[in-house]
Amino acid sequence: MTPNPTTTPPSNGDGEALTQADEELLAAAREVLPRAVCTQSGFPVGAAVRTERGKVFAGVNVESASYGLTQCAERAAVAAAVAATGERKIEAVAVVTKTADPVAPCGACRQVLAEFGADMRVVMAGKEGEPWVTTMGVLLPHPFLLLPDEDPLS
Repeated sequence: MTPNPTTTPPSNGDGEALTQADEELLAAAREVLPRAVCTQSGFPVGAAVRTERGKVFAGVNVESASYGLTQCAERAAVAAAVAATGERKIEAVAVVTKTADPVAPCGACRQVLAEFGADMRVVMAGKEGEPWVTTMGVLLPHPFLLLPDEDPLS
């Protein structure tokens, strides 16, 4: 699979290199990946977010027979951060799958993540090859905001 440079630039070449903080976030996402409940799709996803205060929270996708009730890993990680600390600023997210190449967050997750950090760092990894590093601003340059001139989370 060749990455689409307009949405998910690889970290080798046009994208940014992985930092130690990225590696730690990827490790947290990989640790929870086996806990994904993906009985419908067979597509496990693990995610981890790092808050503005440096705390890391992980989540996995939890599927339902009623697909609309499925919770994505990225949104589960955001919910875990908010529930545990009340923090509403996220600096980075890591997303891991068992696919050979990295996979970017879905549209719904991009929207939710953007509301918690419009310029957050996004690190995606599969089980082979180089991880992809980008920002939420690249993945979703124009998120929907209820009040575009105000921070909806303050």
